[in-house]
Amino acid sequence: MFKIKLEGGRTMEVEEKTFWHTTSHILAQAIKRLYPEIKLAIGPSIDNGFYYDFDTDKPFTPEMLEKLEEEMKKIVKEDLKLERFELPREEAVKFMEEKKEPYKVELINDLPEDAVISFYKQGEFTDLCAGPHIPSTGSVKAIKLLTSSGAYWRGNENNKMLQRIYGISFPKASQLEEYLNMLEEAKKRDHRKLGKELDLFFFDETAPGMAYWMPKGFTMMNTLIELWRKEHQKRGYQEFSGPQLNSSELWKISGHWDHYKEYMFVLTDSDGKEQALKPMNCPNSIKLYQTKLRSYKDLPLRFNDIDVIHRNEKSGQLNGLFRVRMFRQDDSHNYITEDQIGSEIKDIVEIANYLYGIFGLEYQLTLSTRPDDFMGEIETWNKAEADLKKVLDEIAGENNYRINEGDGAFYGPKIDIKMKDCLGREWQMGTIQLDFQLPQRFNLYYIDKEGEKKTPIMVHRAIFGSFDRFIGIITEHFAGAFPTWLAPVQVKILPIADCHLDYAKEIKNKLEEVGIRTELDEREEKIGYKIREAQLQKTPYMLILGNKEVENNAVGVRSRKDGDIGAMSIDDFIKKIKEEEKTFAK
Repeated sequence: MFKIKLEGGRTMEVEEKTFWHTTSHILAQAIKRLYPEIKLAIGPSIDNGFYYDFDTDKPFTPEMLEKLEEEMKKIVKEDLKLERFELPREEAVKFMEEKKEPYKVELINDLPEDAVISFYKQGEFTDLCAGPHIPSTGSVKAIKLLTSSGAYWRGNENNKMLQRIYGISFPKASQLEEYLNMLEEAKKRDHRKLGKELDLFFFDETAPGMAYWMPKGFTMMNTLIELWRKEHQKRGYQEFSGPQLNSSELWKISGHWDHYKEYMFVLTDSDGKEQALKPMNCPNSIKLYQTKLRSYKDLPLRFNDIDVIHRNEKSGQLNGLFRVRMFRQDDSHNYITEDQIGSEIKDIVEIANYLYGIFGLEYQLTLSTRPDDFMGEIETWNKAEADLKKVLDEIAGENNYRINEGDGAFYGPKIDIKMKDCLGREWQMGTIQLDFQLPQRFNLYYIDKEGEKKTPIMVHRAIFGSFDRFIGIITEHFAGAFPTWLAPVQVKILPIADCHLDYAKEIKNKLEEVGIRTELDEREEKIGYKIREAQLQKTPYMLILGNKEVENNAVGVRSRKDGDIGAMSIDDFIKKIKEEEKTFAK
């Protein structure tokens, strides 16, 4: 929430998105003042700021963005009131036609017959908009236009390419300064840059949106998987693996064919049958459930897997590890009875608490409700949403969680886990989805206490979201300086001269025998150079070995964080590393 100042010294709180949406109108007004020939498309708020799409043949240059910014500041100083009014459909179309705004006319024509068509006026400028907005432009005290790029009208690559301007705004200049500093820090922490520098992963144009995991990065991946696997084994989860390719018939039964086909890789096999690479694991889990008769005594039944899945994301939406076409999801599908909903979701939240706590990550729970393209009966949805609200009230307390209307999955409402990193950025992480639909579509059942057939409830859930994306997030969170237990190389051994190599190899063997990931730098380089390079590689510990260390059967320990911490025996050093590993696992 932002606190803004009003006339007479009064203040009011407004949603950030309302504030940013108003700023997008200020941008559109500045465009029409400076470049009246440019046509307006849409200008929504987004998670961090706003954008507006414009129809112009020329891309916006940095100089044009500066001019627009200055004009926006003039509009803010004019303190223009935002006034809402409505028009009947025919008048609304005529109004936008007179203004020569074809995209607005198209939007009006696409509205439902019973839609209320509203506009907002500020000074000489009027825009088609459902609102809401802040009372006046004068409350927007700090504005920055960040970037511009091409964007297809309505996100459809068959439509015309428009020009999009992204921006951010705040009620105080200090808030903007803080945000811009965060952006600069984020650039330094960019996981794509660090992924290359630290030899973790890379992307190649021959496989868009599909990461190549290098040995160090895959070591991290496997370390995370081992942590995840141990925690789930303790809680009665059973890991399985399913096919990568399934017949279209399976996806038609599940509903993915109707609701998700555009994001699936579809092909024809050698027999001429339609197949698709799986974008989700749920139908494979269902097939596993169907292999035998299930009793109420078997539930909860928890099938988890880390199979690779594929999603045919548009190339313009790909973004490092954050938005990919191939990834490993930390998935599970849990089959429960109705009276197990509360206890099962609480158990899942406990797992999230433990795993996020290891990384020092804070999170907030959000209830996402029925979307427009929902599957099934409204009564079933209402019950599912009521069940989730009841559990959230118990876990988080009433009004201590957010509600995201219309953002549920097509088969059921969900609890989304939103995590904040060290820069205050929010990330969509895990999800807990309550599904009454798929068990019915696949005719799943179990035998209850009375010997009757009952349909189980299916809980789709992920904690990290995906291992790939999570590594991208924590790479930026830690700026590549991973905690010792997770670092792909925990210790770098740096002999000062060739005569210390035999001792160095002896130390390396001892460390590896107890499972400490170790590298030996055997190059004929000065020790200062070796230390600087190990530091750049963000290695947690360096062991400096010279005459003194060989004579005393010791190691000179240097910490990435604390610098030189002195000599100690190899046994004491091993104990130190193991203590650090124990700390994270508590």
